[in-house]
Parts: sequence; C-alpha cells; structure tokens
Amino acid sequence: MSETDPTVPRPDNEPVLDYAPGSPERSELMQCIADLPSRAEEVPAMIGGCETRTGDLVPIRCPHDHEAQLGSYHRAPAALVERAVAAAASAWPAWSSRSWEERADVFLRAAELLSGPYRQRLNAATIVGQSKSVHQAEIDAACELVDFWRFNAHFLAELVERQPGNPDPSERNSIEYRGLEGFVLAATPFNFTSIAGNLATAPALMGSSVIWKPASSAVLSAHVIMELLKEAGLPDGVINMLPGRGRELGEALVRQPDLAGINFTGSTETFRQLWGQVGCNISNYRSFPRLVGETGGKDFVFVHPSADLAACAAGTVRGAFEYQGQKCSAASRLYVPRSVWPELRDRIIGLMGTISMGDPADFSNFMGAVIDEAAFNSISGYIDYARADEDSQILAGGEYDSARGWFISPTLVETSDPHSRLMTEEIFGPVLTAWVYDDDKLAEALRLVDSATPYALTGAVFATDRKAVAAMSADLKYAAGNFYINDKPTGAVVGRQPFGGGRASGTNDKAGTMLYLARWATPRTIKENLTPPTQIDYPHMHQS
Repeated sequence: MSETDPTVPRPDNEPVLDYAPGSPERSELMQCIADLPSRAEEVPAMIGGCETRTGDLVPIRCPHDHEAQLGSYHRAPAALVERAVAAAASAWPAWSSRSWEERADVFLRAAELLSGPYRQRLNAATIVGQSKSVHQAEIDAACELVDFWRFNAHFLAELVERQPGNPDPSERNSIEYRGLEGFVLAATPFNFTSIAGNLATAPALMGSSVIWKPASSAVLSAHVIMELLKEAGLPDGVINMLPGRGRELGEALVRQPDLAGINFTGSTETFRQLWGQVGCNISNYRSFPRLVGETGGKDFVFVHPSADLAACAAGTVRGAFEYQGQKCSAASRLYVPRSVWPELRDRIIGLMGTISMGDPADFSNFMGAVIDEAAFNSISGYIDYARADEDSQILAGGEYDSARGWFISPTLVETSDPHSRLMTEEIFGPVLTAWVYDDDKLAEALRLVDSATPYALTGAVFATDRKAVAAMSADLKYAAGNFYINDKPTGAVVGRQPFGGGRASGTNDKAGTMLYLARWATPRTIKENLTPPTQIDYPHMHQS
C-alpha cells in the first residue's frame, strides 16, 4: 500500500493448507513440533518493548501430556501494571499520530509474515500448547489471523472513505477516526489464537495503545505473535503483554484512570464482573471506556422432519466435537423430531465411533485433550450428572481419563427434560445433549430453543423444506447472532460470516467488520467554512 493509493483492495481469504502426506507444509510443521521441547521457551512479560522477567516462573504444559513441559512464563504481578500503563501512554502519541495507512502497513506486513515464515511456528505452538488438531490450528492460528489483519486494513480504508456530504460549496466537512485516549485492555481466551491476536491488534490498528492479558494456557502462542509483530515493525509499547492471573491483573488495570476500553473474549460471568468494576470506577476515568465482549454460548442444532439426516449428522458431530467442544460456538443442544430421531441417533453414534482422540501431533487424531485440569473437572462433572440423572441417558461416550492428559471422549446424552442443566448451562466441552420433540409440537420446540438459555451466540437448523427454513429463521431471529442453515454452527470465516452474538453471549460487535473497528475509534467531525460571514444578522431580520 502506498501513500498515493489510499485504498486497500478487498483481500481474498488465506488459503487453507491440507497437510497431505508428502506436502512441504506437513514436513515443515512436523519439524516445528519436534523442535518445541528443545527450545524450552521462557516467555517474559513485554513492557515497552523490553522483556520483563519477574522470576515467578509458571510451567507451560501440554494438555494432552501434562507431564511434558514446553517451557515456562514469567507471571506478571499487579505491581507491573503501572509500568505497562506508562509504556502504553508513552507510545500512544506517536502511534496515534501516524496516518492510518502507516498503521495498516504494519499489520499487512504481519499478515505476510504469518502467511510465510511464521505460519508453522505459530501452528506448532497452538497444536502442542493448546491441543488443537492440525486442521483446527491451520484454520485458526494461521488463516483466520491472517484474514483478520488483511480484512481489518481493508475495512479501515472503507471506513475512512465514508465521509459526510459537502453540498454547500462554501464549506468542507470531514470526519477523522482517532485512536482512543488511554489504553485498551485486551483480555483474550485460550481456544482461538486468532481471536487473541485480533483482540490485541484491532484497537492498535485504529491508533490505540494496548495492554494484552493472554490466557495463561495460551501464553506460548501469544509470545510468538508478539515476536512476529515486532518483526513487522510494530513500535515498542503499542502492545504490552502481561501474562498472569486474570483477576489480579484485571482488577488492577480496571482501576487505572487511563482505561479507554476493554476488548474481551471469555466467560459471561467474568465479563459481567469487569463491567461491574468499570461501573464502580466510572467517575475515575478520563473518558467512558468502550466495552466489547464475546462471551458464552449454549449453541443449538434444530432438526426439522424434512432434514437431510446424513448432512445433519455430519454437521452436528463436527459442530459438537471439533476442538473437543471448546468453542463458544460449539453445538451443545440438539432438538430432534421423534419421527427421525432413531435414524439420526444411529448416524451420529456411528460417526462418533470413527473419532480418534490423542496427541494432536499425530495427524490422524480428530480430537485432542481439553485445556487443563479445571476444564477436565468441570466437564466430567456434567457427565457424572448425566449418569446419575434419572431423566438422562448417555448414548455414546461418557468416558474420561486424566492419567496422561486431560482426555474426555465425545459424549452424546438424551434427556427427557428440555430444561435440564445439560440443555441450559454452558459446558464448553465435548458433551452434546439431545431432546426429542413430538412432530406436531414443532412451534413449542422452537420457543424452547429461543427461551431455554440466556445465550444467543450460534445456532443451526437442518431442513430441506424451504418454507420451514423461512419460518424457523423468523421464529429464531434473536436466538443466535450467527445462524446457519444446513451447516454446523461453527467455523465462521472472516469477511464471510462476521461473528458475534447477543443476550448473555456478548455485545455482538462482529469482529472482522467495519462495525467492530469503529468501536475502537473516537471520531472527530471537522467543518471548514470557506466563506465565513462577516455580519451577524439573518435575512428574516430585515423589514424589506
């Protein structure tokens, strides 16, 4: 991009590599995975471009082999918050004063580095550190983050081009998009490397400085992103990374008068707590902080009697069990008409029987381990509940084993209670619960989908009857921010299906869009009068 050409052409989505046997990308990735243990990264906090080593070392372990240590990270205490805020404040004037083209160039260079030399390094860190399969890592850590950086630059160019009208030749009107005054807290999750990277960089693209608190279970991939951004030319202090305890750092950062915004992905409860803390501190801030959150989900698959059952079974199994169900968009509740349930049930169980689970460095595995002991205990607790509940029956799976890694088998439960905990609470693991409805009570079943949970993130309907599709889409208008027809409720692609939900699922700002970028700008309207008046009277004041 050049200064003389202010446009950024709409990019193509980054091609997804298939890692077939004998392919160069497969060989390169396997080597990067093999090299990880020998590198034994010691990840520092990054403040103002300087590595900060606290000495409070926390092991970085593989979820699928919790005795294996990939390295460690220096846990940042709350005492470092003041330094990070000062570094962000020091970097902000020069960074926010750069033209939007210059800022966009940094992230376009980052996209090229990730598409090329950093691709397999970041994929390897995600596969081993977060127990993602090769395909899940490729579409996340590589392709989606590349897409975020390229599409964000394109959408920023479109935003800048949207200017107010100038119908009066005596005046010139314009809007400039300034970075927020102060710093943005980016609090990011373990489950998507791309989301973590985008939450930290989208506000920076708009001219803000950022303090990034990555998930403790995804520090290794965050460290790779920080190194990549430095090589891409991001100035020191624009993004400062503080790995550490979320509550401790969050509370200290939210108390800072210069907090300009929070960009968050995580649990609904944590976001509510942050929102409440902002409210308690509201009189202390220089400006009203922007709050953007993508939170929980209890995502549905609704089956119509006319559904293609083969497609429905495949979409449901992929939607429920890819990445161990650790997606906020993962299918967790299934509504099925009684007339097709026996066949669909058998199809789903048959596909589940083909799922292999183990070390994701073995490319034949479909699933890895859940992220850590806390997740293992929580998810297995729901399986124990299903086993003991008289209204529930485990149809497939239900096993779990923590001897080597945090492994939980894909599990299908049938319940006779549509308000069961299994149908209403977010599990965030490989547990899918089905409720069978009478064919003549479809309308009642749709009302349950819409009302049974506080969430409204993703959902899918399967039907070949087009009138039924239209009617269900209308009935479920507010039940999901991302609505899928004859497809799994996961796998949104930047530039195609902007992602986000409402109700208890977040603020629905649609990451990867112009809407989302505008949240991180504080616009200034400028009017220039080219022929300013020299008198104060108006025509109506004259008698003739």
